Amino acid sequence: MSNTVLDRNLYFVREHVGMLKAANNFDILNPETSEEILHCREDNLGIITKMLRFTDYKRMTPFEIEIRTPDGQRLITIRRGVSFFLSKVEVFDENNQLIGGFKQKFFSLGGAFRVLDPQDNEVCALKGKWTGWDFRFLAGETELAQVSKQWAGLGKELFTSADNYVLKISDDVPPGSPIRKLILAAVMCIDMVLKE
Repeated sequence: MSNTVLDRNLYFVREHVGMLKAANNFDILNPETSEEILHCREDNLGIITKMLRFTDYKRMTPFEIEIRTPDGQRLITIRRGVSFFLSKVEVFDENNQLIGGFKQKFFSLGGAFRVLDPQDNEVCALKGKWTGWDFRFLAGETELAQVSKQWAGLGKELFTSADNYVLKISDDVPPGSPIRKLILAAVMCIDMVLKE
């Protein structure tokens, strides 16, 4: 089953900002209408993990994030265990079937990680700059998607707080493709795996 909301090409991602915020929670909006179309929530956060999120060990903490429709239907689950060195993240579909994951590239400059299918074959690579929110998903030389803080069609007021950005998926990624789910899942993890 493919959910048509996952076949869109443009998403606006808005982080829930809070001073003492251990969990990673985002709303995903239709940039044209500002309507909330998906929720990304980290609901099952243990007390130890919560405490570690406020320390230098934050990048090592495990996570389980769900991307759901506003009415609560789970579409994607993203999981990582404790990470000591390089992150390995797994992504599951609405039926809890493994559809792939990501691994950080060893000694990569500029924060790159590989997006993998269930057999650990590289589907595309996420490449970008640490300094700004400017990331691209590349399969060879073909750009499958990009993440940016700048998009001409959106009012500036949406970009005022911390990590708000736009995900634009290329028409080259067909509707219903698991690559769409992997890209969306990867975007929800850039912050936890690379940026922090």
